Amino acid sequence: NKGEEGSLGEQGLEGLLGPAGPDGDQGDMGEKGNTGPQGPPGQTGIPGQPGSASTWSSGFLLVLHSQSETEPFCPEGMTRLWTGYSLLYFEGQEKAHNQDLGLAGSCLPVFSTMPFTYCNVNQVCYYASRNDKSYWLSSAAPLPMMPLSDEEIEHYISRCVVCEAPAQAVAVHSQDQSIPSCPPNWRSLWIGYSFLM
Repeated sequence: NKGEEGSLGEQGLEGLLGPAGPDGDQGDMGEKGNTGPQGPPGQTGIPGQPGSASTWSSGFLLVLHSQSETEPFCPEGMTRLWTGYSLLYFEGQEKAHNQDLGLAGSCLPVFSTMPFTYCNVNQVCYYASRNDKSYWLSSAAPLPMMPLSDEEIEHYISRCVVCEAPAQAVAVHSQDQSIPSCPPNWRSLWIGYSFLM
């Protein structure tokens, strides 16, 4: 005779982890699919930052002299290239050299009572050896009664600035007491008196 079925026994302990199986074979790579249709155009992007100042050079220079120890400013819309001291004239090697105040060479970045030396073919240089002199545009400061030394003289020398302009500066003379007008689409930089020579 078959006996009655017994009650369910307790769960046994977890068995040990078996060893790893061998690597499977690598399957073949499938073929590249076709390119899908082009998507709709994207939204318009936000505006970019303003561009930096232009790097092109116009080649037109404007030189301003303050006739004071304060550096002058370039007119609006012009770029400052350098500032300096207003050189008028110098004598070197017993020869005179005047300097047009409207040219960039009249604005020297460094002040020196003798801004040049004389060198011979043997590359021997002489400093102010022939009674050389330099003349600078003065400031409006009252002239001192005693000689000056070192940097004290700089307070009595006019300062200048060389500016890059978008076009050549043009002077218009009225030949009477009235102030002439600028040509159309030009703006006035300053007014003054007509100097001939």
